[in-house]
Amino acid sequence: MLLLLAITALAIAWLRDLFAAVMLAGIYGLLSASFFVSVDAVDVAFTEAAVGAGIFPLLMLAALALVGRNEQTAYRRPLISLLLVSITGAALVLGTLDMPAFGSADAPPHNHVAVRYIEESPKEIGIPNMVTSVLADYRSFDTLGEVVVVFTAAMGVLGLLFTGRAASPGSATERANMYDHRVLRVVSKMLIPLILLFALYVQFHGEYGPGGGFQAGVIFAAGIILYAMLFGFGNAQRVVRPALLQILAACGVLIYGSVGVVCLLSGGNFLDYSQLLPDPLVGRHVGILVIELGVGITVASAMILIFYAFASATVNSEEVA
Repeated sequence: MLLLLAITALAIAWLRDLFAAVMLAGIYGLLSASFFVSVDAVDVAFTEAAVGAGIFPLLMLAALALVGRNEQTAYRRPLISLLLVSITGAALVLGTLDMPAFGSADAPPHNHVAVRYIEESPKEIGIPNMVTSVLADYRSFDTLGEVVVVFTAAMGVLGLLFTGRAASPGSATERANMYDHRVLRVVSKMLIPLILLFALYVQFHGEYGPGGGFQAGVIFAAGIILYAMLFGFGNAQRVVRPALLQILAACGVLIYGSVGVVCLLSGGNFLDYSQLLPDPLVGRHVGILVIELGVGITVASAMILIFYAFASATVNSEEVA
């Protein structure tokens, strides 16, 4: 890993072109995914491959297209902002002083929480994928917070960039899509359905194998973004409408929270899936499936909406120019 970081740093120093640096970041994301696979962290590898090697470079290129290559001169010196950032950074650094050393065998999670998860998860949850057990059951409150953060981030980007206008058929962006690259278009027509089908497999097979809502969401979003790249942003908006995505993003969070409310009404604790059905083990399985569905819907909708926001801002800037 250290050798890869050193090679990446040297390559970025040699490559002064920003676009080449973004492509290098995508390659680094793909290599990172392979490292995760080598240590049996396939769940994380799925997300890293889809986001780090696929979606992230596209968003960076779109951001570069919006801001240009030259930085504007700042005429203000926001001292208050600098003071707040400095205080926050100092507080975070101070908080790390109480943390155990990295990789320490005496760290509390290694002696208490992790041991309990490993020993009790097969009996209490009854599913082979321990990652899903931890994220969707033991740490379901944290996962709900993460889904809300993803939803909030998408809404924030939409508020800043998205206009809701599809590119006109004769616009520069629509003319610049890959109509002339027939090989790519033909191959993509075979690959995109397989990508979306694989996303559904990862979504509903996350209990028994690598995957889950987060991984399925980013894979599904990557398929839609690939369609937008090859067949035009306007066509993608007509196939998957932004208004529908906004509703789905909110519905995913609502589905997750509603499961917790049903658990409360059934006499249990919030997100205690064992109360959903007479058989506690089956109730946990059903609860995990439903909340993972909510996670997948929100993540996929949020990632596509963020891409739409950047693409929409780029379209508007080109039409103004």
